[in-house]
Amino acid sequence: MTTPIEVFFWTTPNAWKITLALEEMGLPYTIRPVAIGKGEQFAPEFLAISPNNRVPAIVDHEGPGGAPVSVFESGAILQYLGRKTGKFYPTGERRRIEVDKWLFWQVAGVGPMFGQASHFNVYAPRLVDDAVKIEYSAKRYSNEADRLLGVLDRRLASNTFLAGDYSIADMALYPWVSTASFFGQDVSPFSHVVAWLDRIGARPAVQRGMAAGAELRQPPPAPGSEEQRNFARSLFGHTAATVVEASLERARVS
Repeated sequence: MTTPIEVFFWTTPNAWKITLALEEMGLPYTIRPVAIGKGEQFAPEFLAISPNNRVPAIVDHEGPGGAPVSVFESGAILQYLGRKTGKFYPTGERRRIEVDKWLFWQVAGVGPMFGQASHFNVYAPRLVDDAVKIEYSAKRYSNEADRLLGVLDRRLASNTFLAGDYSIADMALYPWVSTASFFGQDVSPFSHVVAWLDRIGARPAVQRGMAAGAELRQPPPAPGSEEQRNFARSLFGHTAATVVEASLERARVS
């Protein structure tokens, strides 16, 4: 009997990449919630799995050679799962290069830039009392998100999927683009992107993967509340020193 893969998860686009891929690959998994708004990502036991104190991470109890293995960083997890199953990650070098190019475009470009656009359009207005202070940053990252959607639209004008066949590159990108409206990004001008979203969104495994953790979703904390201040402290502005401090605090609480 196959032991389920443990997925250390919160309801973020990066984490949905992994549940989506696991559903597509037919691998059993168990979600281990990590409440990032409450600082659970700083727990020493989680840092042992994900030294970057970020979700997602996985533990595969049937890893290489039959021994357990942990993997952090969403791109590395997707590559690992693709190699493990032989699905959605081709073995031929030229085809694999195509997948890797677009996978790394997502993890190095789309994820960080969309994430910053989300921060300055959604979270920062609740934390900064003067809109002028964040105006430049919000515009800068919204413009970059728009530019990246243009790159994607041109690619999809002559390709059904990012790397030819449906692959882990599409799985990496879909959760970010499908939730872009959350931070006010309009994808409707990009007709090839819209068609790609429809194609992927119609897949039952994608629907199941994107529904993962639905019970964990909560409305944002009220502006100015203690809950919001704790939320902001957990997510934003950490340094090397504060991560150590938070980890020690989580250890004391545990």
